[in-house]
Amino acid sequence: MSRKVAVVLFNLGGPDSKNAIRPFLLNFFMDKNIIRLPVPFRCLLANMIANKRSRREAGQSYGELGDRSPLLENTDKQRKALEKALKADSRETQFKVFTCMRYWHPMAPQVVREVRDWGAEKIVILPLYPQFSTTTTWSSLEQWNKAMFEAGMDLPTSIICCYHENAGYVEASAELIHEQYDKAVKDGHEAARVLFSAHGLPEKIVKDGDPYQWQCERSAQAIVKALGIEGLDYQYCYQSRVGPQKWIGPSLDEALVRAAQDQKAVIVYPHAFTQEHVETLVELDVEYKHEAEKLGVSGYYRASTVGTHKAFIAGLAGLVSDHLDKTGVAPEGGECPCPAEFGRCCVRMQTAGALSQRKAA
Repeated sequence: MSRKVAVVLFNLGGPDSKNAIRPFLLNFFMDKNIIRLPVPFRCLLANMIANKRSRREAGQSYGELGDRSPLLENTDKQRKALEKALKADSRETQFKVFTCMRYWHPMAPQVVREVRDWGAEKIVILPLYPQFSTTTTWSSLEQWNKAMFEAGMDLPTSIICCYHENAGYVEASAELIHEQYDKAVKDGHEAARVLFSAHGLPEKIVKDGDPYQWQCERSAQAIVKALGIEGLDYQYCYQSRVGPQKWIGPSLDEALVRAAQDQKAVIVYPHAFTQEHVETLVELDVEYKHEAEKLGVSGYYRASTVGTHKAFIAGLAGLVSDHLDKTGVAPEGGECPCPAEFGRCCVRMQTAGALSQRKAA
């Protein structure tokens, strides 16, 4: 009899209606990995931010998309494509792929029950974040382990913590950028600048040992190499800043100012996002495009996220296959890729025993 393996895709989640925008934001800002304050202060601040943003910035952004996020729908397309690829490559293993969101439904308690009811014998956890951060993958792992403990489940589990230089992800990214680069050349823009724009983080989180920025920049370097464009002009930058803290930079705003000054057309590629959602469809395609036009940027192009690109899905399927006989936390290739100064990488924190079903809050 074939073994039943549940593959669980981690993602952020997004509101599915106008009424869900505020509770989604409240869940997000109540996360101790996002706002590192004691519960009473975190609760107060989270409520303030959720109230403000649901009426203003976030409310307006989701309004552009019909008062809902397309993230679940787009993740579901990836889920189906991955399940199809896994089933096509295996006759000895029964695969079922599940979507587990962090801040809106379906969340960990529901998905744990679905995995149990299906009769899984093994779990492979695959975040849809190529680059690891305590604010994304780690936060989801904590909630998953808490839900597993509360459900009384203890199954062999392998966790793919990062794959920021995965060949399929890199190939898909390079192809999508090349499409826009060729379009820019056709439009008369020679040597357009590629802006690798990732979601930003407060600088303090990175200084505390989070490897996210380092991994984002390694991803960009791998994609540039795969593009094979001699003398390619490119820059790292970060978007989606919230609040008064100092964030990692340069910001995408600053990168656009510089491009205008240098009289450069730009190709924006959100390489830390793997599917389209509010931060690509509204923030990049509407708000930053408008800002670029105001600044006088000569051309603004945006490369699509990897989505269900054949190479990306094949890369994910390969990651799952490599983890079928593993347990615990392991990045692609098995060895911890992060330099020693990143003490809050997933492998090091797991080794230190920081990820516990009983301790998760």
